[in-house]
Amino acid sequence: MNRRKFLGFLAGGAALSAAGWSMAKPAVVNPCRAAIPVRLLDSPWLKQAWAGIDPAGLWDCHVHLAGLGDGGSGIELGPQLSSPLQPVHYAQRLFYMNAGCAHDAPGAVDAAYTARLLNLCDAMPEGFKVMLFAFERFHDAAGHAHPEHSAFYVPNAWAAKLAREFPARFEWVASLHPYHATAVADLQLAIANGARAVKWLPAAQGMDPASAKCDAFYRVLAASGTPLIVHCGEEKAVKGSDTQAFGNPLRLRRALDLGVKVVVAHCATMGTDLDDDGKVRSSFDLFLKAMAEPRAKGLLHGDLSAITLRNRQPAVIRTLLEREDLHERLLHGSDYPLPGILPLISSATLARAGLLPKEAVADLDTLREHNPLLFDFVLKRLLNWQGHSFSPAVFNTRRLFSVSQA
Repeated sequence: MNRRKFLGFLAGGAALSAAGWSMAKPAVVNPCRAAIPVRLLDSPWLKQAWAGIDPAGLWDCHVHLAGLGDGGSGIELGPQLSSPLQPVHYAQRLFYMNAGCAHDAPGAVDAAYTARLLNLCDAMPEGFKVMLFAFERFHDAAGHAHPEHSAFYVPNAWAAKLAREFPARFEWVASLHPYHATAVADLQLAIANGARAVKWLPAAQGMDPASAKCDAFYRVLAASGTPLIVHCGEEKAVKGSDTQAFGNPLRLRRALDLGVKVVVAHCATMGTDLDDDGKVRSSFDLFLKAMAEPRAKGLLHGDLSAITLRNRQPAVIRTLLEREDLHERLLHGSDYPLPGILPLISSATLARAGLLPKEAVADLDTLREHNPLLFDFVLKRLLNWQGHSFSPAVFNTRRLFSVSQA
């Protein structure tokens, strides 16, 4: 990383702290190392992580695409990520690019980000895949897009193209706004072109999952068996409509009642929302409440992306580990490139909380510098609380996403 960019990262530290991202760990910049050392490949912790796991069933269901739009991708950055006048979000973008090892590739950032992701996948056993997220713009209540209020935009066409070109490693997830005039036709086309799911971030993109305006969209999802991945709980990284209430897990009931398979991203592990009685409760508690409702049986799931970040509480991880009755409905997702942002996750802190073997910390930290995808998988496989660990079923994610059809 050149000196100017490194200084930019340091200058962004205060902004990241203000956003709730801890900078306590001295290591800030991802060194983007390549081949995993042979010593690590023989680590007992890696061997323990893969025990009982079929790599062909392991699709990391929460992976972001990023770039600058400099490689024909069509990616666009909004004002909040491209202007130093928005210091928090500008600093976050720098960290995203560093985490994806695309920060030293002027004029070829899109290609560098993709190449790094492929490199990480190639270090995984055959059969392992990642599900690449497109990302829709913010739309108003009339279904009109507003790029000026959108943090970024990743076209469906770019995610689909990468999945077609690299089918051994990539699947793709569409992002479509249900209020748009052509939403239903666009959804049908995306499914026909191999989209394995649809991703929404309501607080940033402006859709209310409880609105009747989503019904036609929901019916297509339900008929095709295509899951809907929805960010629930507080959203800190991306601004748009900034309507946090749209991320309430209880607002997913309408989709469930229409038969849609829904995945709550991050298991709503951050923030608060209103319960049915008007009282404020943690979004995570409302996720658990929604999971327990009869309408959710066979339909509602949660992904484990971001649950190990410093801004999550250890109690949340302990609860998810203890709730073995939910493990068949939990799904592995990394939220890549976030595992490559070194200040965000501390293996040592998790070990001090009694959630990881202390002896595994050194290997995990070294592994992370070489392969954040593998690090995230191994970390979650090693999580343990009083004899409770995540079932292998959590890492058999393909079962949910390989059944959709046009």
